[in-house]
Parts: sequence; C-alpha cells; structure tokens
Amino acid sequence: MIRLLVVDDQQLVRMGLRMLFEQARDIEIQGEADNGAEAVRLAERLIPDVVLMDLRMPGMDGITATRRILAARPATRVVALTTFDDDDHLYPVLVAGACGFLVKDTPPTELLDAVRRAANGETPFSRNVLDRLVAQALRARSSSGTPMALPVPAITPREREVLGLLGAGLSNKEIADRLHLGVTTVKTHVANLMAKTGRDNRIRLAVLAVLAGITPDRPTPAPAPQEPPR
Repeated sequence: MIRLLVVDDQQLVRMGLRMLFEQARDIEIQGEADNGAEAVRLAERLIPDVVLMDLRMPGMDGITATRRILAARPATRVVALTTFDDDDHLYPVLVAGACGFLVKDTPPTELLDAVRRAANGETPFSRNVLDRLVAQALRARSSSGTPMALPVPAITPREREVLGLLGAGLSNKEIADRLHLGVTTVKTHVANLMAKTGRDNRIRLAVLAVLAGITPDRPTPAPAPQEPPR
C-alpha cells in the first residue's frame, strides 16, 4: 500500500484528489495539509511514501517544505503540483529534491500512475513541464553567454537510446517495451547515465537529452524469431 500525503492550500483541490485516490486500492491518503509548515509536521508524524506538493501556498511554500521534508526523511518521494504560470518555482523545487512535476490538470489516470511511479523510484513529469524547464535552461545559457552546444560524456549507443526516450517522458516500463528490454536492464542504463553525466535524477537527464538534441529514434525492431533446428 502506497502511503500518500496531499498538500494544497485549496480545499476543492484536496477534495478532488481525495475522491480520485480513494478509488485506488493500492493508494491510501494518510493526511492532508493546506500549507507547507503543516506538511512538514504531518510528513514527520505519518511517514508517507509519496507527497503531492503544491508550490504556491501562504506562509511556508512548497519549495521550503520539500527541502525540510527530505532533509528529515530522504526516502520520501515528493511530486510537485504546478500550474501553467508557475515557471519560477520549477528549478528551485527540483534543487530542493522533488522527484517529479505534474500540472494540476493532469488526467486522473496519469496522476494515479505518477504516484505509483514515484513510489517505485521513478520520476514522473508532465511533458509540458519538461518543455518549460528546457526553455528556462536555454534562456539561462543564452543570457550567460555559454555556448548552446551541450557536450554529453561518452555513452553507449543503447544508453543514448534510453536517454532520448527519457527526454520524451517515457517510464522505465515504456522504455523497456520500446527497446525490447527488461525493466531491470532499463534501470541499470538509467543508473549508468546518471553516473556518467552527473545528473542525479531522471528529470535532469531528460533536460540534458532535450538540450543536447538527443531524440528518440524509430522503434527498434523486435528480434526475428529463430527457426528450430532441423
């Protein structure tokens, strides 16, 4: 059972999320908070697996709350809930340790899947949030005068394929299906990419992929079936 803490200063949003997650047999909402300080207190007391964290809240915001929760309990997975006009909070909450980003109008099935992926150690994010993170990175690089070409350390052709699919927002299971690999093998490739590039989570790998122009190739054909020996 995935233990979930919902943090949002709007009661209607929390009610909607509760109605959604109460339908899932594998997710249990342990608590709700309407501000960052209460989220920190509840996270310490309830020890949730995943926290859905609003970013804009009165008093302590979601960035500070994320930083404090993870300082006390690094194993907690924090998924940020953002709006379309909230770009200023994206990089700070990533630095604070959030493992994923979702827009508040994410379809219910995708939101359920995102919580499960976060609990499983993955990094769920909405594609348009990634696009906004990339746009921020491009603006920062341009204003600093840094050349736009982004060097990527030496990686294997398979790791390059995985990196491109990460940039497209695919999960480990989707990458495994696309490349005809086992999920464990994909996890190993992702871990190797993090070690080689110095990016410590999937979002930063995805941003790297887009900035470096590494895009998914056409699907790799499945191996041809072998004829039995005569």
